[in-house]
Amino acid sequence: MSLPVQQSATSHVGHHRTPVADTAPPTRSKITGGLAALACAACCAVPLLVAAGVVTGAGAAVLEKTLLAVAAGLAAAASGMWWLHRRRSARRAAAAGAGCGCAGCG
Repeated sequence: MSLPVQQSATSHVGHHRTPVADTAPPTRSKITGGLAALACAACCAVPLLVAAGVVTGAGAAVLEKTLLAVAAGLAAAASGMWWLHRRRSARRAAAAGAGCGCAGCG
């Protein structure tokens, strides 16, 4: 009994896989985005802290502005890291595809 032979995708002559850029957010960007969401949630909890008597009105104003600034900074940093990761990944994929050596890639 003979079994059919399976050929791998890389055994075809003349066909190359095009390098694909990684567009998923990196772990550092996910962590920074999570911290931004946590700072935003803490900002939303400030009125509860005032009602509980933990923070005074003046302290709440300072805490709210600080948390808003921290959340905005972390969100900007997370999106900047993701953009930089996508840019570097696209550059690596383009460089890997340019050196394949065949006329069809290009």
